This record gives sequence, structure tokens and C-alpha cells, in this order.
Amino acid sequence: MRRLFNRILPKSWRSADIVVPVIRLHGTIMAGGSQFRPSLSLAATAGLIEKAFSFPGPAVAISINSPGGSPVQSRLIYKRIRDLAAEKNKKVFVFVEDVAASGGYMIAVAADEIIADPSSIVGSIGVISGTFGFTDLIKKIGVERRVHTAGKNKSSMDPFQPEKKEDVERLKTLMLELHESFIDLVKERRGTKLKDDPDLFTGLFWSGKRGLELGLVDGLGDMRSTLKERYGSKTQLKLITQPRGLFGRFGLFGSSSRLSAPALAAAGVDALFDAAEERALWSRFGL
Repeated sequence: MRRLFNRILPKSWRSADIVVPVIRLHGTIMAGGSQFRPSLSLAATAGLIEKAFSFPGPAVAISINSPGGSPVQSRLIYKRIRDLAAEKNKKVFVFVEDVAASGGYMIAVAADEIIADPSSIVGSIGVISGTFGFTDLIKKIGVERRVHTAGKNKSSMDPFQPEKKEDVERLKTLMLELHESFIDLVKERRGTKLKDDPDLFTGLFWSGKRGLELGLVDGLGDMRSTLKERYGSKTQLKLITQPRGLFGRFGLFGSSSRLSAPALAAAGVDALFDAAEERALWSRFGL
């Protein structure tokens, strides 16, 4: 209503207050997620991002709190932010809460300015792959693993079979390629701000205060104070939310209520594995 009223008024009478849209990107980063544990992905965040950039004003503010996850989804979210920033000619501010690490930091570098709390955790510029080995377990419970493939490498890294040296080497090669892409992206965005530190791209992570010294962030502070300092004391923040509630968005009280008992049980198992993976990511940073 206020925006409509402002358009009706003569230009000289209109409010000069600046409104900055805010989106929250919080959680682990992975495609799909589950009905019980939604996650960050391009599909889950695209609507929020596009809505924020369609809002009138000079800037978009993004609150990040993520330990990382999928490098593909991280890059897709990063690219959508940068594409819209260029298209709409808007400045992007990222504000780090507890952590912006690994894929979370990859998204953060989409910003023109990264602001962290002194106690935030930033960095972890590296690639990690984690899985489980169940070979001894299936022997103990009397289960025989039967695998038939077309292609000799189709079953590589099967958690129910003994690990092979050549499979591990192949995985390490792939991870090095992903790591180089991550490093190139950070260097492209941060440029000469980065300090020449031998540990910068080793996967280590730092406090926000140390991250400022290393050039990983641009300043220390909070969203409200920073944006009011940039655009004036009357600057207003507007949180952009999903058009539907969490339960409606992920179908918890829709089609899922008609799922069969086996389907619900399978969804529950998936949720347990998702929770274990998510807990492992957060626990790396003491959170």
C-alpha cells in the first residue's frame, strides 16, 4: 500500500526511505533434500532470490549460515545471484551468521561485500567426500552382496564392497579438479583482497576476525548497522519469504499424507541419513 501511495504522490512528496530486501540462506546445501529435512538448492532458493532482486532499491542483502554441501548446487546458487545482480544493476551484501564454509563460502563470494561477525566461521576452501563401509557388517548379519554391471567401473566406491586403491585415486583426481574450480572462483571474486597465505586454500577455516585479515571478508559487523551506515539511518530491511509455508511447500500435509506405509518408512530412513550427513557437516565447525 505504501509503495502504491508513493507512486501516486508527486515525486517531491514521496518518501526517501530506502528499503533493502533480505533473504536467508540457512542450512546444508544439497539437491532435493527430503520431505522431512529441506535443504538449500537452486530449486529451493531461486524464487526467493529472484523476488529479492525484483524489489526496487539499490541493493540486496543475504544472510548466510551454511557449513556447505553440494559444490554443484553451491555454484548454481552463486551464479543465479551474480546473474541477477548484473541484470538488475544491484549491489549484493552477504552477512555471515555462525558459518559460511565450503559451499557456504562459495555462495558468499557472490557478494560485492562480505560482512561477518568476529566470531563467525569462514573459509574451508576445499572439497571433501565422505561415505561408509559396510563390508564387515553384512558378513556379520549373513547378507550376500550381489552386483551385476555393464562397465567395469560402474560399481566403483560401492560401500558394500572392499575399497579399491584405483577407485580412491580416481576419486582424488576428481576432487582435485573440483578444488581447482573452487579456488579459481574465489580468486576471481576476491582478487587482490586475498592475502598471500599458504594455508588459504587448504580447507582450513578461520574466525571472522582472522578472515578479515586474510581478505576472505570485507568487514565485521551486523546487517542492520551496516546497511544503515551505507544508505542512511532511515533504511528499512524487508525479509523476503517463500510464497507458501514450509509444510505446504514440501508437501508434508499434502500428497505425503497419502503415502503408503513402506514409502513413509523409506522416507524416514532417507531422513535419518540426511540428518547424519547434515550433523557431520555442522560438527566440523563445533556447531
